[in-house]
Amino acid sequence: MTFQIELVSPEAISYSGEAEMVVARTLEGGDIAFQPGHVPFIGVLAVWSVDVIRPDGDRDTIAVHQGFVQVAGTRVSILSDVSESSDGIDVERARVARAAAEAALAADKEDADAAGALARAELRLRVAGAEA
Repeated sequence: MTFQIELVSPEAISYSGEAEMVVARTLEGGDIAFQPGHVPFIGVLAVWSVDVIRPDGDRDTIAVHQGFVQVAGTRVSILSDVSESSDGIDVERARVARAAAEAALAADKEDADAAGALARAELRLRVAGAEA
Protein backbone atom coordinates (compact mmCIF):
# COMPACT_ATOMS: atom_id res chain seq x y z
CA MET A 1 0.00 0.00 0.00
CA THR A 2 1.32 3.46 -0.90
CA PHE A 3 0.36 7.08 -0.73
CA GLN A 4 1.05 10.17 -2.79
CA ILE A 5 3.70 12.63 -1.63
CA GLU A 6 4.18 16.12 -2.94
CA LEU A 7 6.92 18.48 -1.82
CA VAL A 8 6.27 22.08 -2.83
CA SER A 9 8.44 25.17 -2.47
CA PRO A 10 7.69 28.69 -3.71
CA GLU A 11 9.60 28.01 -6.94
CA ALA A 12 8.04 24.71 -7.98
CA ILE A 13 6.90 21.22 -7.09
CA SER A 14 10.27 19.75 -6.19
CA TYR A 15 9.13 16.18 -5.62
CA SER A 16 6.03 14.24 -6.50
CA GLY A 17 5.48 10.50 -6.41
CA GLU A 18 4.33 7.38 -4.63
CA ALA A 19 5.80 6.34 -1.28
CA GLU A 20 5.52 3.52 1.20
CA MET A 21 6.88 5.71 3.98
CA VAL A 22 7.99 9.29 4.55
CA VAL A 23 10.31 10.29 7.41
CA ALA A 24 10.59 13.94 8.46
CA ARG A 25 11.78 15.94 11.48
CA THR A 26 9.38 18.32 13.18
CA LEU A 27 10.11 21.03 15.70
CA GLU A 28 7.50 19.67 18.11
CA GLY A 29 8.25 15.97 18.17
CA GLY A 30 11.53 15.18 16.46
CA ASP A 31 11.62 12.48 13.79
CA ILE A 32 8.28 11.11 12.64
CA ALA A 33 7.46 8.47 10.04
CA PHE A 34 4.29 8.41 7.99
CA GLN A 35 2.86 5.29 6.38
CA PRO A 36 -0.43 4.76 4.56
CA GLY A 37 -3.29 4.93 7.04
CA HIS A 38 -1.54 7.45 9.30
CA VAL A 39 -3.91 9.66 11.28
CA PRO A 40 -4.32 13.21 9.99
CA PHE A 41 -1.33 15.31 11.02
CA ILE A 42 0.03 18.83 10.63
CA GLY A 43 3.50 19.77 11.87
CA VAL A 44 6.22 22.39 11.54
CA LEU A 45 9.37 21.06 9.89
CA ALA A 46 12.87 21.58 11.20
CA VAL A 47 15.87 22.29 8.98
CA TRP A 48 16.53 18.64 8.19
CA SER A 49 16.09 16.01 5.53
CA VAL A 50 12.93 14.28 4.40
CA ASP A 51 13.35 10.65 3.39
CA VAL A 52 10.91 9.16 0.90
CA ILE A 53 10.90 5.37 0.78
CA ARG A 54 9.54 4.42 -2.62
CA PRO A 55 7.55 1.25 -3.41
CA ASP A 56 10.68 -0.32 -4.98
CA GLY A 57 12.51 0.11 -1.64
CA ASP A 58 14.83 2.87 -2.84
CA ARG A 59 15.12 6.03 -0.79
CA ASP A 60 15.10 9.65 -1.95
CA THR A 61 16.54 12.16 0.50
CA ILE A 62 15.65 15.83 0.18
CA ALA A 63 17.09 18.73 2.18
CA VAL A 64 14.22 20.79 3.59
CA HIS A 65 14.73 24.24 5.05
CA GLN A 66 11.75 24.51 7.37
CA GLY A 67 8.12 24.48 6.36
CA PHE A 68 5.08 22.35 7.12
CA VAL A 69 4.00 18.75 6.67
CA GLN A 70 0.40 17.64 6.38
CA VAL A 71 -0.96 14.11 6.22
CA ALA A 72 -4.53 13.75 5.01
CA GLY A 73 -5.96 10.49 3.75
CA THR A 74 -3.67 9.03 1.11
CA ARG A 75 -1.59 12.20 0.64
CA VAL A 76 1.46 13.69 2.36
CA SER A 77 2.02 17.34 1.47
CA ILE A 78 5.19 19.16 2.41
CA LEU A 79 5.39 22.92 1.99
CA SER A 80 8.93 24.21 2.37
CA ASP A 81 10.75 27.50 2.00
CA VAL A 82 13.55 25.69 0.16
CA SER A 83 13.98 22.03 -0.77
CA GLU A 84 16.93 20.43 -2.57
CA SER A 85 17.62 16.93 -3.79
CA SER A 86 21.15 15.59 -3.45
CA ASP A 87 21.94 16.09 -7.14
CA GLY A 88 20.82 19.74 -6.98
CA ILE A 89 23.20 20.75 -4.19
CA ASP A 90 26.31 22.78 -4.98
CA VAL A 91 28.76 21.12 -2.57
CA GLU A 92 31.50 23.73 -2.88
CA ARG A 93 29.04 26.54 -2.23
CA ALA A 94 27.76 24.68 0.85
CA ARG A 95 31.32 24.26 2.15
CA VAL A 96 31.98 27.99 1.69
CA ALA A 97 28.70 28.80 3.47
CA ARG A 98 29.61 26.47 6.33
CA ALA A 99 33.02 28.11 6.77
CA ALA A 100 31.49 31.60 6.74
CA ALA A 101 28.86 30.60 9.30
CA GLU A 102 31.47 29.00 11.55
CA ALA A 103 33.57 32.17 11.39
CA ALA A 104 30.57 34.33 12.23
CA LEU A 105 29.71 32.09 15.19
CA ALA A 106 33.32 32.19 16.41
CA ALA A 107 33.00 35.99 16.54
CA ASP A 108 29.51 35.94 18.11
CA LYS A 109 28.17 32.71 19.59
CA GLU A 110 24.69 34.29 19.86
CA ASP A 111 24.38 35.07 16.13
CA ALA A 112 21.08 33.36 15.25
CA ASP A 113 21.45 34.06 11.52
CA ALA A 114 24.88 32.40 11.47
CA ALA A 115 23.56 29.41 13.44
CA GLY A 116 20.76 29.00 10.90
CA ALA A 117 23.18 29.32 8.00
CA LEU A 118 25.44 26.68 9.58
CA ALA A 119 22.52 24.27 10.02
CA ARG A 120 21.45 24.71 6.38
CA ALA A 121 25.01 24.28 5.06
CA GLU A 122 25.59 21.14 7.13
CA LEU A 123 22.24 19.72 5.97
CA ARG A 124 23.15 20.32 2.33
CA LEU A 125 26.50 18.61 2.79
CA ARG A 126 24.94 15.63 4.57
CA VAL A 127 22.25 15.15 1.91
CA ALA A 128 24.84 15.50 -0.87
CA GLY A 129 27.03 12.86 0.83
CA ALA A 130 29.89 15.33 1.28
CA GLU A 131 29.96 15.99 5.02
CA ALA A 132 33.74 16.29 5.27
